[in-house]
Amino acid sequence: MPAKSELQYTIRGIPKEVDQALRRKAHQRKISLNRLLVEELTNATSATPARKHRSLKGIAGKWCEDPEFDRALQGQRQIDWSAWR
Repeated sequence: MPAKSELQYTIRGIPKEVDQALRRKAHQRKISLNRLLVEELTNATSATPARKHRSLKGIAGKWCEDPEFDRALQGQRQIDWSAWR
């Protein structure tokens, strides 16, 4: 679903049969009526809503070895076998 926006529409004069069909469709798809309407309007207009992408592309391949960091973690990598008995 598209990112939340502050735009709202008020639509009047919806025929009862259209309301029932839309509500039935939303129920069958297990989504809210509002979500169904937003998806239907988006599909009807062939508009592509702006999406937020979360990608690690910007940091991929940037790892560099840090011996000081490795030394700091060395003590945490020791297994205390007495704790496992």
